[in-house]
Amino acid sequence: MISSYERRTAWILDGAAVAFLAVYAVPILHPGLSLGWVRACEVASWAIWGLFGVDYFIRVSLAEDRRRFIRRNLVDLAVIVLPLLRPMRLVRLLPVLARMQHAGMSLRGRATTYVVAGAILLGFVASLAVLDAERGSSDANITSFGDALWWSATTVTTVGYGDHFPTTGEGRIVGAALMLGGIALVGTVTAALASWFVEQQSKEIPK
Repeated sequence: MISSYERRTAWILDGAAVAFLAVYAVPILHPGLSLGWVRACEVASWAIWGLFGVDYFIRVSLAEDRRRFIRRNLVDLAVIVLPLLRPMRLVRLLPVLARMQHAGMSLRGRATTYVVAGAILLGFVASLAVLDAERGSSDANITSFGDALWWSATTVTTVGYGDHFPTTGEGRIVGAALMLGGIALVGTVTAALASWFVEQQSKEIPK
């Protein structure tokens, strides 16, 4: 029953996730935006939050084992309960990326596309989130989107030059999440490369 509901509502939630990316990014990338537009983006953001909240509670009510469902969807619950984690609502874009992949691609091709797209999305969202958190701090050294992109690139790749770093509590939370995401991505890419090399070596060995 829950799977049928998720299939019917997937396109609505996908559209909401894309819309949230827009209304979240615009005020951060354009700090000189008029107050009316800022308020419109904020209202739209809260409306989308409400939509995700309603969707979550509907899925809980439809689940056969509600405790198990909650345990397996803790990120969704945290995003709804904790306003601090509002950038995490953009994880809704990951299923969109998965559905956009060409059905004729190989499993490795789909996995590679998913990882690359996920890495770009992760870096972009982290850059927006850290800039949003840091811009109002007097001690901030991440003051432009270019600084934020550079910081996210060096963090997600575990290089960490240290020339730009978050100074606020919210910014550090974003940094910790990006570090975890970077470790996961590096592990996935390493595993994919190792699999490819093993496959190539096995082809060269005469049978």
